Amino acid sequence: MMATCPLCASAETAFYHRDARRDYRHCRRCDLVFVPPVFRLSPAEERAVYDQHENSPDDLGYRRFLGRLFDPLRERLAPGARGLDFGAGPGPTLSVMFEEAGHPMAIYDPFYAPDAGVLEEEYDFITATEVAEHLFAPGEVLARLAGRLRPGGWLGLMTKRTTTREAFARWHYILDPTHVGFFSEASFQWLAESLGMSVEFPAADVVLLQKPAAGSREGGLSENIADRVPCCR
Repeated sequence: MMATCPLCASAETAFYHRDARRDYRHCRRCDLVFVPPVFRLSPAEERAVYDQHENSPDDLGYRRFLGRLFDPLRERLAPGARGLDFGAGPGPTLSVMFEEAGHPMAIYDPFYAPDAGVLEEEYDFITATEVAEHLFAPGEVLARLAGRLRPGGWLGLMTKRTTTREAFARWHYILDPTHVGFFSEASFQWLAESLGMSVEFPAADVVLLQKPAAGSREGGLSENIADRVPCCR
């Protein structure tokens, strides 16, 4: 079964793993491991899984979990920096944490907060926690988000990363049927280069990408790509 990589659009993909439910392919260009479209859930099936989530700002354990992204990103933000939490889910919490820290926030979620108007505005930072692995078109979506950043802005992502093929076969992360894309550190390095952004890895499941400041010779690619693509799943 051939399938084009949903991150870099390369046709150079190969079989990687098979379990009882689906196949997984590997991209030789950007190192993404992904589930071919034939194995994806329908929107209704996806929504049924997400409706089972019980995340809430009142859950201190969930706040600690989100702190892995919140803490390093907050350290890099100017006072009053404005953000967007993309893929906020049924119980937006990270946005509440940033608002408590003095950062005005917008939220977007295709199922629970589908106001696409917020995706046309510009932000000092954008977060997407436990979102990248759900995206059907991660290359398009992440480029679009990068294009909504002001110069010097940050894109903060939280998703577990692949390591070895042997570990992948035993990985609990692939058991969630809504997880369809699995990034390695090399995948994010490819993404950063393609968008003209810098990249940092402050934790095993956290990635921070920064858009160049105004006047820099870098970064034009991110705006050009983002202007060409829709924001979609």
